[in-house]
Amino acid sequence: MLELGAGFDPQLTAGENIFLEGALLGRSRAFMKEHYDEIVAFSELQDFLDMPIKNYSSGMQARMAFAIATVVRPEILIVDEVLAVGDAAFQRKCENRIHEMLESATTLLLVSHDSSIIERLCEKALWLRKGEAVMSGDVKEVSAAYAEYYR
Repeated sequence: MLELGAGFDPQLTAGENIFLEGALLGRSRAFMKEHYDEIVAFSELQDFLDMPIKNYSSGMQARMAFAIATVVRPEILIVDEVLAVGDAAFQRKCENRIHEMLESATTLLLVSHDSSIIERLCEKALWLRKGEAVMSGDVKEVSAAYAEYYR
């Protein structure tokens, strides 16, 4: 498991980092070259590809990292609040990408405090409080109990 963008070299451009990150995720240069335009289009950072990643905002880095991580179509996708980055349109785009992955048998482990996103993407939920399991089961039931507790 790698944190989004953990393999980025801040001195390299975003374009160069696409290949570096792909290699860290176990993909060949040929695979990354084949999907390069898709990654760039998804991230919406085509005007900044020649800029070193160190000059990117954290949101820009997250966009690029999410685009790369999801184009490789992992069997298990672990997402920790990544959908909180970017504007509403990009968040919807990420959510749609995750839905596509779920339809093609990717397993999603989503960590979030946002019950609405959990309900839209998950069937089951586990509510943790101070590292202890409070409740698990149907996402709607767990979300309702969570909301009631914090009212």
